[in-house]
Amino acid sequence: MSHRLLTLTVASIAVILMALIAQYPATAQTQSSAAKVPAAAKAWTPPHTPDGKPDLQGIWSDNTLTPLQRPKGLGTKEFYTDQEIVEFSKKARTGDVGEEGELGAARQQAVRYDLELYGFDSGKLRYTSKRTSLIVGPEGTIPPMLPSARERNAEIAAKNKGHEFDSYLNRPLSERCIIGNGGRIPMLPGANEGNLLQIVQGTGYVTLLHETDHSTRVIPTDGRPHVPQNIRLWQGDSVGHWEGDTLVVDTTNFTNRTNFRGSSEKLHLIERFTRTADNTLTYTFTVEDATTWAKPWTAEIPWTKTKGPLYESACHEGNNMIVNILRGARVAEAEAARKGK
Repeated sequence: MSHRLLTLTVASIAVILMALIAQYPATAQTQSSAAKVPAAAKAWTPPHTPDGKPDLQGIWSDNTLTPLQRPKGLGTKEFYTDQEIVEFSKKARTGDVGEEGELGAARQQAVRYDLELYGFDSGKLRYTSKRTSLIVGPEGTIPPMLPSARERNAEIAAKNKGHEFDSYLNRPLSERCIIGNGGRIPMLPGANEGNLLQIVQGTGYVTLLHETDHSTRVIPTDGRPHVPQNIRLWQGDSVGHWEGDTLVVDTTNFTNRTNFRGSSEKLHLIERFTRTADNTLTYTFTVEDATTWAKPWTAEIPWTKTKGPLYESACHEGNNMIVNILRGARVAEAEAARKGK
């Protein structure tokens, strides 16, 4: 009886071993196939900072030829074809970009007779997306300004006409080195100048350093509310929060001296920063001002990772620009008075 039981046991073990051996090649083949899946096919996971937030840090460039508004004649066409992008890129490098691209500071001008002296490299001019405009949507343009807003801005211009050089208060904020044009928010790209931005993160804060005028924004992300409405700031009051992998920055409390495209102090700006690849970040902003436009409008700007470094583009209130401008106006007035006598 024990001999028969031993025989049955040995036979059972043999059957089990044969079954395992039969399954092994299939299992090995499955594992081998999985190992051959290209890395590109796997979903990209954004890196995170030690406190668990998406890591947006680094030096980024928003250099792009894509214009803010869609060129006339394109209608509702939101994207160019690959061939069109190739053709426009070739034209841009010869300075003949037309309405399809925005050369910005890289465009030839009398003051900068040789742009290469200022570090411009036409070979780096490029489109960073196939969009026909940075403004998204079928219209691709800034909505028409409300009649009341046009009247408001006309009154401001009329009030200052003939008094442009009366005092430093009549001069633009950029001349006074308070806010450089390139460092204003929302952040609009240029072409080959002042394109670098650095993001540094810490617990409860995100800091953005703009190459132009070394403008720095320190944005709290600790859940605090906006400052009271009676407190107004040149660049508004920015508070941030995280929505998944996206940093959302809400800015209010602007002044009436820092209008954006004719906006008022009622301007409400929402910016979104989303890292979509190791070397790519998408910056989106939505502009809302019910006293200026009938509806909000949104723009999307791709940022590309770069090694930098950021060079200081310094502007300070101790320079001679504003002094010389006002002194020149006084000399002109004295000369006019002398001739009048």
